[in-house]
Amino acid sequence: MSKRILIAGVGNVFLGDDAFGVEVVKRLAGRGLPEGVEVVDFGIRGMDLIYALQDDYEVVVFVDAVPRGEKPGTVYLLEPEIEEHGEIALDTHGMDPVKVIKFARALGAKPTRTLVVGCEPQVLVSGEDYEDMLMELSEPVRAAVEEAVKLVESLVEEISGEDNKVRPGR
Repeated sequence: MSKRILIAGVGNVFLGDDAFGVEVVKRLAGRGLPEGVEVVDFGIRGMDLIYALQDDYEVVVFVDAVPRGEKPGTVYLLEPEIEEHGEIALDTHGMDPVKVIKFARALGAKPTRTLVVGCEPQVLVSGEDYEDMLMELSEPVRAAVEEAVKLVESLVEEISGEDNKVRPGR
């Protein structure tokens, strides 16, 4: 039986490099992935993602812009530790994967292995004003999209095992 894996692209397409996760899952959606792998562009719909996490996935892979102070375009693979205690808060205008997971667990989602494929942004705008909006990725982040796609595909292959049949892209 195939393992259920959710690849969740998050980010705001109006805020520059914040759209990294959305662009990665857009490219992944057209590729052949094993049965049981769902690729979804959640954008900024945190509540939709919280409800999706109520399903039984063995692994959830978030794809997002992740500022960590490195060179723009640097791709990261992180496995965050999620504390089961503490305050649960959700920003309706942003989507911090750890907060989303904590909120989903508070609503009954089972703990599941969580990975984050992130990219160091060059341009993150606040979106506080229409003048702040920027609907394109910076050059280093755009160049990192294909690297992230390959990383997600290798994670899926590793997690799901080689005996799964690959289905054609959707």
